[in-house]
Amino acid sequence: MLADSNTSVVMPVYYQVALRQGTQWAFIHGETFYNPFNLPRFSIQDTFIGFGTSMTKVAREFFKINGGKEGYYLANIMDKKYYYCGKYPLDVKVKLIELGIGKPDPFVDY
Repeated sequence: MLADSNTSVVMPVYYQVALRQGTQWAFIHGETFYNPFNLPRFSIQDTFIGFGTSMTKVAREFFKINGGKEGYYLANIMDKKYYYCGKYPLDVKVKLIELGIGKPDPFVDY
């Protein structure tokens, strides 16, 4: 769940969201909603390690995008691709749809 309690985003585990506020990066670790193999829930640090990176490395890549502008960022930690989404939680959902993940909500005006 993102900072806006009215915005929920479904995405693969290798996509990670961060919020830049001031000089701080806050990585948002979501909830698992489908776990067919009953795997244990990993910490956010273990998730990054499992994909051969760290939150520090990803934050550096985010900063390279546009100098650390405030707002929401999205990282594909499997393919090492990084995106600036925008200032609002809904911007993350829009970016994921642009990347082919998910479908637009017919009840929301993007």
